[in-house]
Amino acid sequence: MATQPNNPVAIIRQNLEVMAPQFKAALPAHVTVEKFSRVAMTAIQNNPQLQNADRASLFGAVVKLAQDGLLPDGREAALVMFGNKAQAMPMIAGVLKKIRQSGEVAKISSQVVYENDEFVISYGFDEDVTHVPPKLGQPRGKAIGAYATAILKDGSKLLEVMDLEQIEKVRKVSRSSGNGPWATWWDEMARKTVMRRLSKRLPMSTDLEEAVFQRDETMAADLQPRTIQQDVQAEQRGGNRLDMLEHQVEGDGTLSDENPNAGEGPTDEQRGEGFTEDEDSQA
Repeated sequence: MATQPNNPVAIIRQNLEVMAPQFKAALPAHVTVEKFSRVAMTAIQNNPQLQNADRASLFGAVVKLAQDGLLPDGREAALVMFGNKAQAMPMIAGVLKKIRQSGEVAKISSQVVYENDEFVISYGFDEDVTHVPPKLGQPRGKAIGAYATAILKDGSKLLEVMDLEQIEKVRKVSRSSGNGPWATWWDEMARKTVMRRLSKRLPMSTDLEEAVFQRDETMAADLQPRTIQQDVQAEQRGGNRLDMLEHQVEGDGTLSDENPNAGEGPTDEQRGEGFTEDEDSQA
């Protein structure tokens, strides 16, 4: 039976079948093409927005997750919308899976802290944390921060803690600060944010940054941050920030020559991830 032209689910399924050789080449040995395609198709069928998403972005997101060996099952990863485009979003479970596969870490975890939790931090040569949530059924209150902790194979412990203000600093410079993953998956994004900071102290920090966090589009920062003075000058000319950015983007969506550094990745400071206490105090 021929595919009905107005049936997006059937068309997408047909395309995924055609892409099977790409999935086979990308997936790790323990994930079969059949399982990956089935999970991806289930995710798309359960989300009408994905069915109507820009097809190139949708198939690109699926291929990216195959390359990362993560299932879009809502646990390891998810297919999420940003505008009319689909994005691959590794969940914290998928990030932790990739870190464990490095072989350098014995244990690793990342959690959000809420105002009614018992939370005690211990710094020094043996960094540690005590985190006890309220009894089941008791309200935990609002999120006030997040932390990531790891025990390396040599027994040393690492801990990174970020309060709500620091997490929000990262969110505000994100491309999806007001919508997309930060709006619908705040807890996941907060846990990944603090894990990214901790990962810089892990033995394989460079590999992790390239293999996990730089490939995660939902963690991308706005590549064109502006100073307060520039924004004030724009308002005085009767424009707003979006108007100012518009002339820097060509019709095909590529950045113009007026922003020659756009191809370079954002710095830690642009992502709101600087380490110094002075930065935090000025945030």
